[in-house]
Amino acid sequence: MKGIILHGGHGTRLRPLTHTGPKQLLPIANKPMSEYCVETLVDAGIKEIAFIIGGIGSKKVKEYYGNGEKFGVKFTYIQQDSPRGIAHAISLCENFIHNEKFVVFLGDNIIQRKINDYVLDFEKSDASASLLLCEVNNPSQFGIAEIENNKIIKITEKPKNPPTNLAVTGIYFLTPYIFEVIKKLKPSWRNELEIADALQILVEEGEEIIYGMITDFWKDTGTPDDIIEANRIILENMPESFQGVKEENVVIKGKIIVGEGTIIKNGVKILGPAIIGKNCIIEGNTTIGGNTSIGKNAHLDDCNISDSIIMSNCTIKGKLNIQNSIIASNSKITKEQNENLKKFLLGEGTQISL
Repeated sequence: MKGIILHGGHGTRLRPLTHTGPKQLLPIANKPMSEYCVETLVDAGIKEIAFIIGGIGSKKVKEYYGNGEKFGVKFTYIQQDSPRGIAHAISLCENFIHNEKFVVFLGDNIIQRKINDYVLDFEKSDASASLLLCEVNNPSQFGIAEIENNKIIKITEKPKNPPTNLAVTGIYFLTPYIFEVIKKLKPSWRNELEIADALQILVEEGEEIIYGMITDFWKDTGTPDDIIEANRIILENMPESFQGVKEENVVIKGKIIVGEGTIIKNGVKILGPAIIGKNCIIEGNTTIGGNTSIGKNAHLDDCNISDSIIMSNCTIKGKLNIQNSIIASNSKITKEQNENLKKFLLGEGTQISL
């Protein structure tokens, strides 16, 4: 079985974070969100993976992932000229797939479980598709499945009046027959070829679609709040590790991960779960609260940060209380006086003096 990761799109809901690169490379717990998809596929024994890329930052995707050697697999890159829908992106992979069954991951979907059993079940089955469903609180934002007698009877994309709360997650197990189905599609009102429409054709043709339920964590990380929540869940499930240097007068509570070369100086307090990357300097009575990720080469001085993601090469200095924020790489925020709680969503290279 082969794998496909959709790594395109404009990420408009995450601007300005996505002005300089694709949203799927935004870090969650100091790792690009699409890398969790890669790891899930590799763990399931999939050895050939195609990335569908396009738009801003396609080159960055290739630079980060390379040929797949460091993951022990082979990567292929397929260009999509513009965002024309999930089904269109899948259609570009017909030559890559040949006649094999395959699994598609949306690169901004995060799950906290293995898919090995789903891979095995689908490989052994005669089904034309297998879907992973998850109960959600906002079903009008997703493709929704209706089930009757343990059988999917209808799939609707973002219905105004959802018949169920069973969202079709961004993980699809498919056979090459889907390429013939996609050729029958017409663009939706969004001028896209919708995967929900393709799956509905399978239903109407009487093709078998099997499904599984995700009862643990699944997140479509389309908004800043989604990313911060995913960061929290992943941090809670990561193993502890301390590879840095800690001076004597440092308070640490809860689970933390600290990278090599990082120095945590006197007066600092860290309340996990939190992760701090390599070669950071944390000093000056800084407090790092729970659910916080700090990227490599960061310098934090006399500030309070919680429930936030601070990417690599950032400097935050002086009397700042930051919460529920995402601050992109190479940003700098400085403040000389006491400051009320602040919330930031900063693009790469931002500099703010308060």
